[in-house]
Amino acid sequence: MVETIQWTDAGVVMIDQTRLPHEEHYVTCRTYQEVAETIRSMVIRGAPAIGVAAAMGIALGVAQAVDHGAANGLDEQFEKICNTLAHTRPTAVNLFWAIERMKRVYRDARALGPIALRDRLIAEARQIRLEDIAINEAIGRYGAPLVPDGKTVLTHCNAGALATAGFGTALGVIRAAVSQGKKIDVFADETRPFLQGARLTVWELQQDAIPTTLITDNMAGYFLRGGRIGCVVVGADRIAANGDVANKIGTYSLAVLAKENDVPFFVAAPISTLDLTLASGDQIPIEQRASSEVTHVFGVSVAPEGTTVENPAFDVTPHRYVTAIITERGVARPPYLVSLRRLADQGSVAR
Repeated sequence: MVETIQWTDAGVVMIDQTRLPHEEHYVTCRTYQEVAETIRSMVIRGAPAIGVAAAMGIALGVAQAVDHGAANGLDEQFEKICNTLAHTRPTAVNLFWAIERMKRVYRDARALGPIALRDRLIAEARQIRLEDIAINEAIGRYGAPLVPDGKTVLTHCNAGALATAGFGTALGVIRAAVSQGKKIDVFADETRPFLQGARLTVWELQQDAIPTTLITDNMAGYFLRGGRIGCVVVGADRIAANGDVANKIGTYSLAVLAKENDVPFFVAAPISTLDLTLASGDQIPIEQRASSEVTHVFGVSVAPEGTTVENPAFDVTPHRYVTAIITERGVARPPYLVSLRRLADQGSVAR
């Protein structure tokens, strides 16, 4: 599997996902501002990966402040670092989960002195990355039995190793099913307008030699009706207490089509993606992105100049369309108000 993000002596190193699939290029972030910009510009994307990047960005910022003798104003600098990272992308709750986790470490270790504080934050960021990989592998183990043998799995966007620290959520379920010997293949929606399915999911599954077919987003209904698709598996950026799921734009349409055709619709996501403070998906903030992502493809205009554009990056799938939510602590089924709370209250399997 590809190494999505790593902590190194030179800085935070991550694969530039805007250059895939044609170029496997790695970016080294030497400041927390550079980490924030990679999140904002989607050099790194996917809710769990964004969380890991935020944690590493905080550790990097504090380490540089300490190493440059700025310990006296460290509390103020820490808040600035956290705020900068928090304002990169609004929908993925893992970003805010990681920031809050790093804040807790900061509060607990602040009295130990700047050097010990720096080391504790670096260790925590690296631990978050390792935990994420273990969590994704656990999601795969719980999800693999749900995948029908001898059928095609349809997925949307990219919820694989590239969207996490490694292994993936939705693609982790697929990888685990394959490792169990199930004979499956994958249909990947292209995922307009940023083409994460075409550029990233197909590329990633090719690295693992998992048979994959690319389809346009508006072909999904055709194949769901035809009986070839055994299940749909997607990731998530935020899940409300009632089981409403925010994921890449187009997921809602896919879920409706799946239900219409009696195809199970599974969501694979870590517990950190749950936002049980929100009663429903109506409260999830939806990121609006630049119009140029719609009017242009790889820099080439495909619409008349001056075209009015709406470009929400995510939509919300109501819980009634979700067959099950696969987490590292088990599989939640309706009623989600009960099952998600029960899983959230359990101890972590990754620690």
